[in-house]
Amino acid sequence: MEIPWLLVAIGVVLLLFGAYASWTAGRLDRLHARVDLARATLEKELAQRSALAAEVAGAGVLDPASALLLLDAAHHARAASHDAMEVREQAESALTRAIHAVGTETEPWAGELNLAMRRVQLARRFHNDVVVSTRDLRHRRLVTWLRLAGRAPMPTTIELEDSN
Repeated sequence: MEIPWLLVAIGVVLLLFGAYASWTAGRLDRLHARVDLARATLEKELAQRSALAAEVAGAGVLDPASALLLLDAAHHARAASHDAMEVREQAESALTRAIHAVGTETEPWAGELNLAMRRVQLARRFHNDVVVSTRDLRHRRLVTWLRLAGRAPMPTTIELEDSN
């Protein structure tokens, strides 16, 4: 008994299609894990920056008005860590503006604060790059047709004023 070549060809095509779908689902899962890791890293860097800003504001090296401005912005950034993302973005951007407003370029602690700001900037860019890659993959037809993303929420970018 001979197996028709058409059935073999269909079987090979289905096998290749299944392998590609499985590889794509695995890649999507890895990208979602990277988004979670990048988000956690960004959260850590934001918390460290606000803690450092509050420490600088309370150290007595700034004039009282600048210290109050910086401390208030740092407090709002910390308090917004559990709020909606839009509120969080506004609070973190306000902290960036406050750090720039107090003129941290010539002070002895400026290097540490500028390093913290740079780390936030890099963490946010890395997070947004991973989110864009994940969203691009999720918008492919195969992923949407076969629902390879499962019930995972669509990741979103984080927009902050974090330029130096």
